[in-house]
Amino acid sequence: MKAYEYFLNPETVAQKQYEALRMFFIEKATAKSVAEKFGYTYRTVTSLIDDFKKNLKNKNVDDLFFVKRPKGRKTSVSNTNVKSIIINLRKNFYSVEDIKVLLNGKGYSISEKSIFLILRKEGFGRLPRRSKALKQQLSKIKIAAEKSKKLSFKQESFKSASAGILCLFPYLNKYGIDKIIEQSDFPQTKTLTRVNSILSFLALKLSNIRRYSADNLWCMDRGSGLFAGLNVLPKAAWFTSYSDRVTSDMNLMFLRQLHQKWVSDGLLSDTINLDFTTIPYWGDGTHLENNWSGKRGKALSSMLAVLANDPDSGIIDYGNTNVLHKDENSVVLEFLDFYRYENHKRQNDLKYLVFDSKFTNYENLSKLDDKNIKFITIRRRGKNIVDKINSIPKNNWKTLRVECAGNKNRTLRVTDNIVFLKVYNKNIRQICITGHGKIKPAIIITNDFEIKLDKIIRKYSKRWLIEKDISQQIEFFHLNRVSSSMVIKVDFDLTMSILASNIYRLFALDLDRYAHLSVQSLFEKFILNTADINIDEEQIVVKLKKKRDLPLILETMNQFAKIKYKWFKNKKLVFQGASYS
Repeated sequence: MKAYEYFLNPETVAQKQYEALRMFFIEKATAKSVAEKFGYTYRTVTSLIDDFKKNLKNKNVDDLFFVKRPKGRKTSVSNTNVKSIIINLRKNFYSVEDIKVLLNGKGYSISEKSIFLILRKEGFGRLPRRSKALKQQLSKIKIAAEKSKKLSFKQESFKSASAGILCLFPYLNKYGIDKIIEQSDFPQTKTLTRVNSILSFLALKLSNIRRYSADNLWCMDRGSGLFAGLNVLPKAAWFTSYSDRVTSDMNLMFLRQLHQKWVSDGLLSDTINLDFTTIPYWGDGTHLENNWSGKRGKALSSMLAVLANDPDSGIIDYGNTNVLHKDENSVVLEFLDFYRYENHKRQNDLKYLVFDSKFTNYENLSKLDDKNIKFITIRRRGKNIVDKINSIPKNNWKTLRVECAGNKNRTLRVTDNIVFLKVYNKNIRQICITGHGKIKPAIIITNDFEIKLDKIIRKYSKRWLIEKDISQQIEFFHLNRVSSSMVIKVDFDLTMSILASNIYRLFALDLDRYAHLSVQSLFEKFILNTADINIDEEQIVVKLKKKRDLPLILETMNQFAKIKYKWFKNKKLVFQGASYS
């Protein structure tokens, strides 16, 4: 086709109409001749002329024949939605990195640079440096999360603000915890297996999420979902409905299976510390008993829970929230039944139970002695007993230097005697201690007459450290912020907290110099981190953001680099350092 033929023989409808109207108005041709020229009927031409005059009056002529193409990239409905989400999040002080994590959870693939350019175009400046506490107190906004489903593990890349918890996943495989979860009696559905379900709870516990219903943005983090083998974690309503189907027997059986694992791997020493802790409920809990809360300094409507802790490894071996006042004294015997539930080649390794004076009564101490269990506890100090101790001659007191925390020693004055307790109905060893900064002397009683004096004091002093450790763990796992007055649901929450705490302790055992850190410190130093995650055919690569303690994490994770995980479709989990901070 020659150039002039393009104008003489129009092919498109718009061009044909344009040439017909031009012939009528410019060349002054009649409507009949225009119709003959372009193959229209006479009535069609007159309609075109009338419509053109009407559009000309309304200034819509350009839209008839010529399309104005806007500059820049084409906008779509999805881009408009993304833009509104980005602006809304920035108004609530979310950073570019936080915004990308949430958009990835919504299924949007967008770079951090694009997010930054959108914000800059809208007039937003850079956020000031924020503290960790401030980041955890961001304004809560409602964004509809994607439906949770099993991850296909196809090739993809995304960003996660909770990727640090993936450093704890290898320990589920190393100690066979994943198999114990799979063989447990916990519920499952056609959509989510019990492994997916329990790991979803565990992901929240390990990530220091306060309350499931307080903020739903955590269920949009792809890293947390990956930990549970899902695209994203289920919504808050799912967690509530799931815990409704869990019974105390399921929790107890699960703890027994874990107990056998701790014993088999030599993670439990010959000593167990037992202690009560108060889990307060701030709602209308009229069916709950009042229990003393040392932190609050008063009695609260609450649930009384018992915890059994190994002083050497830090493993919490047992927990139960269904303790009533009338059953308090028998809890020590219940724990012994738990410990010896099944015949095991190492079941008799338990030699000492350590607890305070109010944990049980003298009758049960006698029963423990009959079962060949050594106990170390404190005798209650009445006025008469204190007067007798004060009347002991000075030459009967010994000076003893006892090792304490920080490689330091403390000088104590002690007496070691054998006395007869009426209710206990036997002789017992009584050790009086003073010079420790207390007004009244401490009185330790035990049925072990052979152990050295300094070891007894050391064993019991560790219980004071364990009290502090348990308090820190309860604060971290938010057991003092329970949202349900149902004891069974709180018992399941406690079971998940015990599992999460033990995983942190197993992780700490590989860190040598940091093994003594609390769960909160371990989380902030090593686990609280952002990463770019890439899933390919053979492995899952987690590129952790630069951090002061990152080299130690990478060195620790290197021991698991060649392991293929069944729950990740037999892919390896590889940790690397990102090039940014």
